[in-house]
Amino acid sequence: MKFIKSSPQISSHLIWIIIFLLMLTALPSVIGQTLKNEQGRGREILDTIKKDIVKNYYDPTFGGKDVDAIFKSAEERVNLTTNAGQILGVIAQTMMQFDDSHTFFAPPAPADSVQHGWEMQMIGDKCYVVAVKPGSDAEAKGLKTGDEIIVVGGYTPMRKNLRNLLFFLKSAKSMKVLVKKSDGTTERLEIMAKVRAGKPVLDLRSPNPGADIAALIREGENDRFLHHVYSENDDVLIWKMPFFAGERAIDELMEKARKRKTLILDLRGNGGGYETALLRLTGYFFDRDVKIGDLKGRKESKPLTAKTRGKNVFTGKLIVLVDGESGSASELFARVVQLEKRGTVIGDQTPGLVMQGTYFTHKSGLDLVFFYGVSVTTADLLMTDGKSLERVGVTPDELLLPSPEDLAAGRDPVLSRAATLAGLKLEPEKAGQIFPVEWRP
Repeated sequence: MKFIKSSPQISSHLIWIIIFLLMLTALPSVIGQTLKNEQGRGREILDTIKKDIVKNYYDPTFGGKDVDAIFKSAEERVNLTTNAGQILGVIAQTMMQFDDSHTFFAPPAPADSVQHGWEMQMIGDKCYVVAVKPGSDAEAKGLKTGDEIIVVGGYTPMRKNLRNLLFFLKSAKSMKVLVKKSDGTTERLEIMAKVRAGKPVLDLRSPNPGADIAALIREGENDRFLHHVYSENDDVLIWKMPFFAGERAIDELMEKARKRKTLILDLRGNGGGYETALLRLTGYFFDRDVKIGDLKGRKESKPLTAKTRGKNVFTGKLIVLVDGESGSASELFARVVQLEKRGTVIGDQTPGLVMQGTYFTHKSGLDLVFFYGVSVTTADLLMTDGKSLERVGVTPDELLLPSPEDLAAGRDPVLSRAATLAGLKLEPEKAGQIFPVEWRP
């Protein structure tokens, strides 16, 4: 299936060390067989991934990299491993050598489900705590929204590496952090996650394998509920869109928007999603077909064009909110709005993760089965100005960032500013209460 998806951006050789260590500790016996069989399974996975890349990667020169040499070296390193965690670490590090935001390895789910109970995010060039779950160990240890994260897992979070850290710290059962408090003091904390036992493999000999499959799918869910939410009055619709999916939801919300003078589309935290959803949403804002850009694939380039929704087009004022977590499809939509002079973009610089990838799912084993995946970049995307947003991102028309004090107080100056442009009086304090965090049990 085709998608435009936010994914970890490769930035530093230090990141694969984190992968190696985490997989070593979190997935010590995923395959659960003898070492020889585990190594054979690792080589099998490498061979499958290599075929996916050789057949589908958008650049036939692979960025000048020697694919055969990369995978031969990986097989040799697999032969030197001593457990399944190390094998998975080798595989992940091998994929990172392509230095490509949409080419990566998705390992089998770990045995346990982990909820950390707090979230951090880059705002400008600093990393802050943006949410703390009530009743969590993070709350008990005194972590608060607005605290600055100086160090996490032994590394300094930066724009170029935070996504990697979040992705690969997801399964860690505790995090050691150095935080800077509002009074300027620093504090070292070890924050324990909530862990729920699960299954790392799917046993097709079990009486209900379908339940196991559903459980594996749930492993991909995070600490909070993510769904389309909105707030409205007679003139303005404020729509918090968490991902590009759910065409019915898009249609329903755009039907509401058409009855208003202004739509504030909040794409903050929206990491992307499906290409079809991007095209459908874009088509609601133009009375003509509009070109998003050109997809430059291995064999050809083809335009990516959103077809107008005709009589259902929204003709009112459009204000788009973005931040450092607004990836991929969110970035493309925001940039189209700018290039076509269709609306105003407010917020923080976006991350620049805009290539098109295809995700391939695979399974390994006969009776005892585990699932893994590989994303392969199948096209770069050049906007209508001839430029790519990859590793560049979108610069908002109005660069506006919440301060640590805003975070701590629950204020949202970005949404407040958008409301002002829409002709509403919405204080930052009230704006921060419109879309509260909805934590999972």
